[in-house]
Amino acid sequence: MSSESWSERSRILSSAGLVVLGSKTKDKLEKLTSILPLIEAAHASGVVLLDSNTIDNLLSLVPNVLLNEDSIPTRKLEQSTLAKLDNPSPIGRIIATPQPQLEVAPRPHGLPHFSKHDFPMDAREIDSDIEIHFDITGKSVTEGSLLDIQNCFTSRLTQLRNLMISGNVLPRRPISNSDAWRNRHTHSTSDYETTLVGLVGETRWSRKGNLGFNIEDETGKIRCSLKTPSNASEYHASMDGLMDYEVIGISGYFIGDRDPLFLAQDIHHPPLKDHIKTPAGIDRAVSAAFLSDIHLGSKTFLATPWEKMIHWFKNDPMARTIKYFVLSGDGVDGIGIYPGQDKHLAIKDLYKQYSELARLLEEIPDWIDIIILPGNHDAVRPAEPQPSLDPEIQQDYSDAVFVGNPCDFSLHGVRVLSYHGKSIDDFVATLRSVSYSKPELAMKAMLERRHLAPSWGNKTPLSPEPEDNMVIRQTPDIFVTGHVHGHYMGNHKGVTLLHSSTWQDQTDFQKMLGFQPKPCILSIVNLHTFATFAIPFV
Repeated sequence: MSSESWSERSRILSSAGLVVLGSKTKDKLEKLTSILPLIEAAHASGVVLLDSNTIDNLLSLVPNVLLNEDSIPTRKLEQSTLAKLDNPSPIGRIIATPQPQLEVAPRPHGLPHFSKHDFPMDAREIDSDIEIHFDITGKSVTEGSLLDIQNCFTSRLTQLRNLMISGNVLPRRPISNSDAWRNRHTHSTSDYETTLVGLVGETRWSRKGNLGFNIEDETGKIRCSLKTPSNASEYHASMDGLMDYEVIGISGYFIGDRDPLFLAQDIHHPPLKDHIKTPAGIDRAVSAAFLSDIHLGSKTFLATPWEKMIHWFKNDPMARTIKYFVLSGDGVDGIGIYPGQDKHLAIKDLYKQYSELARLLEEIPDWIDIIILPGNHDAVRPAEPQPSLDPEIQQDYSDAVFVGNPCDFSLHGVRVLSYHGKSIDDFVATLRSVSYSKPELAMKAMLERRHLAPSWGNKTPLSPEPEDNMVIRQTPDIFVTGHVHGHYMGNHKGVTLLHSSTWQDQTDFQKMLGFQPKPCILSIVNLHTFATFAIPFV
């Protein structure tokens, strides 16, 4: 009998997608020296359910796995598959026996082996190439004054208005609110529309279902109303809503004499055209892995799946394609983040949390470069953009790159925008289409608005820097967030979207909300092919 325990053998079978039926089947499986040829025969035959008779049939095709190693022939000529239902032959097709050097253990959870076309390069001998384009660390100059707040909003408006003009998304050149108000009697019919660009405020829904809001620029504020067009999708502003302080363009005209109202006929967002990615060169076709919200120190941290992941990193061929490991915030659970947190902590000392996280990350193979951002649970200021972790914390980490949140950087020329994602809370609270179960919709809304956190004074604290650094100035090749403990891999207008998985089990707060997280999923993207792969470890 194999030295493997039944629990380990059962796990391998389950990971391979096979279901064991009955105690007799278990007894037969326990007597095998190796179950790998049996798994191969089952997969080749299309077998999923293993009962006693099926085991006998499969073993007739691979008799060399019975009892002990002494019974295994020195030469195995061929392996058969079970007969198909429409095939009168007692055996199916004959398949060549794989060469020993090509045999690999089953992938976790029965996942298929990766394609060498999609993930072509071993990363172990490739030099790092990390270029930071934006990181607030050491560059924050705000004093939190009213002037700083005003300058921040002026910067936001100026940047996004210029993007709209240069991107040709407006039907005509916009005019200032003061000029529009001064000439409101001229622009009072659909024949004389005008275009405005400004910050949204005071959104509200009327009894008739129209969306009311104010639009403000440097010269004044105008009250507006937006009806739902007949062909509007659920994502149209009239159906979905608007974020306070997001920048939009509107086209329309004034109605009413005593209390004029700007009737918006159309809404314009900053341009987001179909993006053409810039891949890494074929000689740098390595991969990056993404994770978020480890929450080390919490009682709900999932230690066993972490050990499985480390084993995978050290043994799976696909892991050798990975050059970078990006942790997008909340590496630890922190201290005093919310009332009553203390009773949910396994490690109640902040520095011990970071030391233990450093120990866990140290187990990741040394050819992989680790990039660490902070999140709202980390020991940095809560206001975004956040600087990197303090040097006193960094000293426990022998080989990691610490950056702020958000961070705009390149890996071998591939542009990556990594943001922890606290503002997803505001998008969920404001837009009708966005929910915690679909964080990718918040990410798409950020890209469409060219801003990571438009709302001011709500759930996301923002630092009023003289230049608004939450504006998405350049469209990334890869956009990654975390924070809400979901998981998503997809594309939006040519941008690879990743919502990184967590390593924390369901919390009491999530149970109260009825939210089920998607933990322990490692997201992988090849930087040359942009192929994606998600590997679960639960």
